[in-house]
Amino acid sequence: AYGAIVANGAACAEWNALLDAYAKDIGCDLEQLQARAAALSSAVKLHEYTLKLLFYICLTRRAKGYYTERGLSEQLFFDTMMDIKYKLVECREVYGICGTFVASWFVGFFKLTRFALGRLQFELVDFKHTYEKEGKKLTPESRVINVHIPRTGTPIDKESCDKAYAAAREFFKGQAGENAPFVCHSWLLFPENKNILSPDSNTYRFMSEYDVVGWDYNLGEDLWRLFDTEEQNPERLPTNTRFRRLYAEHLKKGGRVGWGFGVKL
Repeated sequence: AYGAIVANGAACAEWNALLDAYAKDIGCDLEQLQARAAALSSAVKLHEYTLKLLFYICLTRRAKGYYTERGLSEQLFFDTMMDIKYKLVECREVYGICGTFVASWFVGFFKLTRFALGRLQFELVDFKHTYEKEGKKLTPESRVINVHIPRTGTPIDKESCDKAYAAAREFFKGQAGENAPFVCHSWLLFPENKNILSPDSNTYRFMSEYDVVGWDYNLGEDLWRLFDTEEQNPERLPTNTRFRRLYAEHLKKGGRVGWGFGVKL
């Protein structure tokens, strides 16, 4: 794919200009730059998803420099950038294309605000809500650690998650204090999951550690996360794993999908 860009003089000049913009200023508008990269699709006869992924792959060299300049380890850089691979695999599974259909997700990694620390990914955010439990009070301005669950192909077992939480609190303690709470917004925290999953499953255990304070149904836009397909008809969803069989049966019976927002003190 990169060879196709190099072979087109005008496309290559534009591509290098995009890379230079990030190299000169980490505060550049990455959303705009990735859109310009995708706009080269017709000229180089590559899918826009492929170009978006390639754009971020090409940025990793300068990103590594930004990590070094901030005293961040090469291992942290490598672990964080592995998300490029996870999203490539995801796009190939869902669309049959080597690329990414969620390129905007990478912005946090390249702005050095979101990091992979063990099995999970974390970033500092403002809570934006009010919450009180066990003597802990959170206001909209409270700094909390937002949790993301990358699709690594490995379990979200308790041991690996506990290590990740500990690493995140250590990493962010200078900005958020010793025991900053965690928050998570994910389909994993959708309350109806507990009616589908076994109590001894890792997903059930993961969501049980959060106090779910908000949730809602959606129109099925998260089904691809569960089934690696854009298919919406429950009768045609893949059932090649026990989890997928259980969820497909849930949907066939009129069940729905949704999301949850939770706090972990």
